[in-house]
Amino acid sequence: MDGEASGATEALELLRDHQPGLLVADVSLAEGSSGALIAEARSLVPELRIILVAPASRPPPAPAEGLAGPDVVLLRPFRIRQFVDALAPRGPSGPTPVG
Repeated sequence: MDGEASGATEALELLRDHQPGLLVADVSLAEGSSGALIAEARSLVPELRIILVAPASRPPPAPAEGLAGPDVVLLRPFRIRQFVDALAPRGPSGPTPVG
């Protein structure tokens, strides 16, 4: 399933309807916050792999202890090879910065 949303509400509707295996989200959304989107997405689809894209000049803070975070933080600008690497499975050690 391919889908595109500009904000958290629309993204969560797509997740509820289609239960995808991958979510690529930008840290800046037209509506809602990426942190809230990630937390809700994890509750809807626990096995969901999440890549969060952020500017290298302002990487997102690590989520607080016990809160859901992305699997990978991909820093802009990035090369397509870095995006491909971000898709590779990771261990349970937390988000991996790429970029």
